[in-house]
Amino acid sequence: MSPDEPGLKTRTESDHLGVVHIPAQRLYGVNTFRALQNLSVSARRLGDEPAFVRAFAQCKWAAALANQELGVIAADKAQAIVSACKEIAAGALREDMVVDLLEGSGGTSTNMNVNEVIANRAEQLLGGTAGQYERVHPNDHVNRSQSTNDVYPAAMKIAVHTLLEELIDEIERLAHTLQRKAAEFESVLHLGRTCLQDAQPMTLGQAFGGYASLAGRLAGSLSQARAQLLHLPLGGTAIGTGFGAPPGYRDRVFRHLASITGQPFAPPADAFDAMQNLDAFCRVSGELRTCATSLAKVASDLILLSSGPRGGIGEIELPAVQAGSSIMPGKVNPVVPMAIVQIGFAVTGNDMCIAQANQAGQLEINHFEPVVADRLFDSIRLMRKGLRLFGERCIERIKADVQANERHLMASTAIATALVPSLGYSAVSEIVREAHAEDRNFCDELGRRGLLDLEEARRQVRESTHTRF
Repeated sequence: MSPDEPGLKTRTESDHLGVVHIPAQRLYGVNTFRALQNLSVSARRLGDEPAFVRAFAQCKWAAALANQELGVIAADKAQAIVSACKEIAAGALREDMVVDLLEGSGGTSTNMNVNEVIANRAEQLLGGTAGQYERVHPNDHVNRSQSTNDVYPAAMKIAVHTLLEELIDEIERLAHTLQRKAAEFESVLHLGRTCLQDAQPMTLGQAFGGYASLAGRLAGSLSQARAQLLHLPLGGTAIGTGFGAPPGYRDRVFRHLASITGQPFAPPADAFDAMQNLDAFCRVSGELRTCATSLAKVASDLILLSSGPRGGIGEIELPAVQAGSSIMPGKVNPVVPMAIVQIGFAVTGNDMCIAQANQAGQLEINHFEPVVADRLFDSIRLMRKGLRLFGERCIERIKADVQANERHLMASTAIATALVPSLGYSAVSEIVREAHAEDRNFCDELGRRGLLDLEEARRQVRESTHTRF
């Protein structure tokens, strides 16, 4: 809702720049209002990212408990803050989290949006009125012992850590689906191709087994990158010195945060390093790019193998999920794999953006964290939704054309390698060239020369598909 929308009942708040009029029903304050006026550049708001909002609330919740224990915030104020944070962590008040994810204040506007909403809700819980801040103040109480510079990246890490768990589960689910297809196709003879040319015999199950192994490895690598997000700069305040937080605060805030989140979040080895650098996010983004582009390669393979179906390879049949043309009747396109390929393009672009933002940080902080958060959330969302569709709407329902697979294999020169030990590479190459020049089936040419009949060719093909290690 626009802060300038006419006809709304408003309340007044002020800062050193002057007085503003805020919709009375909203729980944000003057800092958020300024951000709405100055920094609304995209269609994505803080409230659109529930995991990020929840992570901020968890940080503020832990801070309130630590501050109460240290005696720097009265118990009633701290408990009101905790209650407000619990409501937000449970999904309430997201309509008041309105700051643009791409805000240009280095995260300050986002942090203050959260502070103001928590303060106003706590004020209400203590019997006060939103905007008065007589009992709970956004800076003096909600933001006590913190700064944007340690809370924002901490909330980013918590949110990304949470979201990656769902994505990793999705990748592992896809790996299992691919493995089931590998078992289903284990006896389907298949022409292996290199450089899009006929190469050697294999089974279609072996091809899908390779895809399944890839997906499993990708999930494992992403899990390793996720583990690097467990160290948070919380407690470092503005630049890593901890100045502005009382002695003992950091140990207490992490103890409470671990209890609240159920995750072993811990301080970094060096607080200054943690404040200055975003390399952990770069590693996560790099793994996301590797995962997205690797699975896009699988999708591209499926597009090729299903091409035609009469004028192309046509060795597998993808599920027909929708019409493929507004003008060509009966045409069905590989729409789901094509979407996966495009997700690979998008995640690669996001990764480049994150790498540039990492490089552009200056001195004690990186003030381009908002674009890193926005692009990471986008990559994870695209992949999570896309891979679920890929598994459910495509992989699970793929069918093999057994006859087409065997026909292409037996008509090819794929078994030529099996003859090299007995006839020599040059002699076999000559047979291949002559068969091609005369437009004859390679197996037929071998039979014509008395070198190998069709049944023996089939036997050797099946023998060659057994893995030899």
